[in-house]
Amino acid sequence: MRWSWPFLIYPPVVLLHLGLLAVGASGAPVTKALLMPALLLAVVLTVGVTARPELFRADATGAARGRVLAVALLLALGIVASWFGDILLGPYFVVGLASFGVAHLLFIAAFNGPAAARRLPGWTLAYVPLLALALVLLWPHLGELRVVVAGYGIVLALTAMTAARVSGLTALGGGLFLASDTLLAFRLFQPGFVEAFPDPWQDLLIMVLYCAGEGLIALGVLRRLADRSAAPAV
Repeated sequence: MRWSWPFLIYPPVVLLHLGLLAVGASGAPVTKALLMPALLLAVVLTVGVTARPELFRADATGAARGRVLAVALLLALGIVASWFGDILLGPYFVVGLASFGVAHLLFIAAFNGPAAARRLPGWTLAYVPLLALALVLLWPHLGELRVVVAGYGIVLALTAMTAARVSGLTALGGGLFLASDTLLAFRLFQPGFVEAFPDPWQDLLIMVLYCAGEGLIALGVLRRLADRSAAPAV
């Protein structure tokens, strides 16, 4: 679709970051900090420039335009919160985790707003036992962070579940985001996990899943908004 071209900004930054991770280059933290700004730029250009003819049709009502902008704003703020999480998770774990928690809450609000295209599919309930299993395996190793990690896990699972209300793209993005953070949790807290699955492959897989998840969530939401706003007003 014509309006999707701004998303070409995001993959090169992702590939550059993954390449630096693969060779253990010192510039990887810098490129990691550029990931979400690149995605945010893609979203802003899509909504503010390229998508304008489709998102703001002359026959669209003011309320429809307001709903589109509201969901786009939730998406953009979620990406910004994810950027804070990227930067803070290492040196300030709890603050970084809280930033990602805010991002998930913003995404959930977007998924359940005008971007929603259907009821919650029944298959998404499979995330509940998967979350429970992960917490059971991690629980003995979480220490004082048990409540924090469990709370974040619940919000993360809700993101993956409610993403399926929008489209197949967002459902896949939410699932990949969940997979990325689950692997990260095992890396941080499960003894022996790093030895069984050493870097750079472990770090690469986590970042591939994370970057794909964020990108598919953003692309799926904006495509849904374009489809909805392109429908004739009644």
